[in-house]
Amino acid sequence: MIIHADGASRGNPGPAAIGATISDEQGKLIACISQSIGRATNNQAEYRAVVAALEKAVRLGATHVELKSDSQLVVRQIIGEYRVKNAALKPLYQRVKQKLSLLNGFTIAYIPRQQNKEADRLASRALSSSV
Repeated sequence: MIIHADGASRGNPGPAAIGATISDEQGKLIACISQSIGRATNNQAEYRAVVAALEKAVRLGATHVELKSDSQLVVRQIIGEYRVKNAALKPLYQRVKQKLSLLNGFTIAYIPRQQNKEADRLASRALSSSV
């Protein structure tokens, strides 16, 4: 399955929301996530979007995911290029790693924001409706 995930925050921290799309290998949309998550930083929202999308993909029977995010920090921390120094991000990072361990395999890639428009739109929509 292919996951596009995005988190948004108004203020840092401030009201936050997540958005994600889950598609099959052919690009057919299987599921969307668009929800407010309360108060969080932008990086926390980015991680929470990845966690929620992975949880949904596992529930849908995914055995391998291709994860795409426009957060360089999240991508680089997950691949081990950056250490997770922020105490508030450590438990979220651990949740991502735990969800990934349920899969047979995964790839993760940083994509520019313009290639993540639908996940961004879903996060923005949830953020706007929560304020």
